[in-house]
Amino acid sequence: MGGINSRNMDIEHDPGLAAVLQYLIRSGQLHIISSDHDDSDEEYATNSQPPRITSLPNTSRLDKSEISLATKQACGFIDNVDKRNLSVTSMIQRRALGPSFSTGERCRISSNFLPNKMHQVDKYSTKAFCGSYSTDGRFFLTASQDKFLRLYRTHNGDFVQFKTIPARDVGWSILDTAFSPDGNYIVYSSWSECLYLCPVYGDSSAQESLSLCPENRRFCVFSLVFSSDGREILGGANDGYLYVYDRECHQRAFRIEGHDNDVNTVAFADNTSQILYSAGDDGLCKVWDRRTLNESDPHPVGVLAGHMDGITYIDPRGDGRYLITNSKDQTIKLWDVRAFSDHNGEQNTRKAVANQNWDYRWQRVPKRLHRARNMLEGDTSIMTYRGHSVLQTLIRCHFSPSSITGQRYIYTGCAAGRVIIYDVLTGRIVSSLVGHNGCVRDVSWHPFHQEIVSTSWDGAIVSWRYAGKTALDNSGLEEKTDAESPPRTLRRSQRIAAQRAKHAAAC
Repeated sequence: MGGINSRNMDIEHDPGLAAVLQYLIRSGQLHIISSDHDDSDEEYATNSQPPRITSLPNTSRLDKSEISLATKQACGFIDNVDKRNLSVTSMIQRRALGPSFSTGERCRISSNFLPNKMHQVDKYSTKAFCGSYSTDGRFFLTASQDKFLRLYRTHNGDFVQFKTIPARDVGWSILDTAFSPDGNYIVYSSWSECLYLCPVYGDSSAQESLSLCPENRRFCVFSLVFSSDGREILGGANDGYLYVYDRECHQRAFRIEGHDNDVNTVAFADNTSQILYSAGDDGLCKVWDRRTLNESDPHPVGVLAGHMDGITYIDPRGDGRYLITNSKDQTIKLWDVRAFSDHNGEQNTRKAVANQNWDYRWQRVPKRLHRARNMLEGDTSIMTYRGHSVLQTLIRCHFSPSSITGQRYIYTGCAAGRVIIYDVLTGRIVSSLVGHNGCVRDVSWHPFHQEIVSTSWDGAIVSWRYAGKTALDNSGLEEKTDAESPPRTLRRSQRIAAQRAKHAAAC
C-alpha cells in the first residue's frame, strides 16, 4: 500500500479503518511503503530504544535568556549567601545556626531526591491514555481504552480508587481529560461532537453534554483545558479549529480556524486566560490573544516555528512568557513568546513537515531525524532537548513543579516505555525511569511532593518516588553542573547531611 495519507488515518484519529489497518500491519498481512521512495530514508532508528545522544546540547541561546537566571534563582543556585559554600552539606550546617531554609534552598535540596523507584498503582487490561493530578494533588484521574475514567484519592501517598466513571461516545479511546480549577468537576473528550462534564462528588452518571456544534461529521477534540476561572473550556480538534465552550451560557462561545491540519494541543498561557496557545500536525505553535480574536477572520498575534514535524503537546511555564512543545521530530523545544518567528521561519517549518515521508504511528524513526543538529533557518526557540522518542501517540511533556523544584526540570513520556527528566539549564538527561513495557503517553508530577505518575499503553499506572540512589539515578548532577560547589566531604558526614536534607525536603 503506497502513499497513505497520515492526515486521514490515525489510531487515535480514526477508530474504524485505522484499527483494522493496525491489526493487519501488526499481523504481517499488510506493509506500508512510502510512495516517495528514498534509499537514504530507509535507515530507521530502533523502535525500542530512544536516540543515543553523543554531542553536548547547545545552550548558547538559553544561557543568554531570562529563564536561565530565573530558574537558577528559583532552585537555589543564586542567593545572598557565601558563594564558596553552596553544597547541600553546608546548607544543612547553616540551618542549625538559623534562619530556616529559603524556598530556593528547599528546591535545591529536593533536587537531590528525584523520583527513581517504581510502584504500580493499578493495571488495566487495555491501553491507558491519560493520567493527571488535580491542582491540589488530592486526586489522580486516569482514562483508558476500556471506556472508563478512574478517580483515585491520593491522601498520604496512597492511591485509593474513589470513583469509576463510564465514558460516552468513546470510539477509539477517551482522548483527553481535565480538572476544573476548583477541583469539583472533570471534563473529557472522545470521538464525539460533545465534551462531557462530570462532578467529582455525587452521582457518576450525572454527565452533562457540552455540544461544540462542529461542521464535520467525524469529529473529535484531542486536547482540552479549563480557563483559570473555570467558566470556559478550550479545545483543539481534528478539523483544524479551536473551540471555546462557555459553561455559564451553556453554548459554544466561538470557533476559530487555527491550523491547516489536526490541532493536537491547546493551552492557556497563564492565569489571566487571555493568551491562548495551539499547535498541531502543521508543526507550528500559534499564539492567540482572546481580546483581539475575530471568528470570521482569525489571526494569531504570533507564530513559533522551528520544529520539523507535527507538535504533540504544549506546556506553559505559567509566567506568560515561556512554554515547551513536544514534537514528532523527536525533540522538545523551549520558547520565549516575545520572540516570534518571521514568515521565512514559518515557511521553512511548513516545508520540513511536508517533506516528512514517514508515519510516526506505524514506522520507526528515520535516523536522519536523530542525526539532525542544525536548526531550521528562522527557528526562534531558545533550547532543544533530545533523548526521548515520540511514536505511536501524542506523547506529553511538562515543566516540573515550581514549589519543590523551581521548575528546573522538563519531564516527558517516551515511546520506549520510559519517563525522561531533562535539566532545563543544561539540556542533559538527569534521569531515565525504566519499568514500562509499552509507550508512556502521559506523565504527571505531584504539585507538592517528589512523585511522578506515568500512564502507559501497557495498561500500567506507575508511581515513581525517591528510594535511595540507583545505577540509573543521576541526582549527583548538582556536583557536576555547579562549579561553585566545594569538593566532596567525608562519606560519613555526607550520609548524615543527606538524611537531614531528605527530612528537610519533606517538611
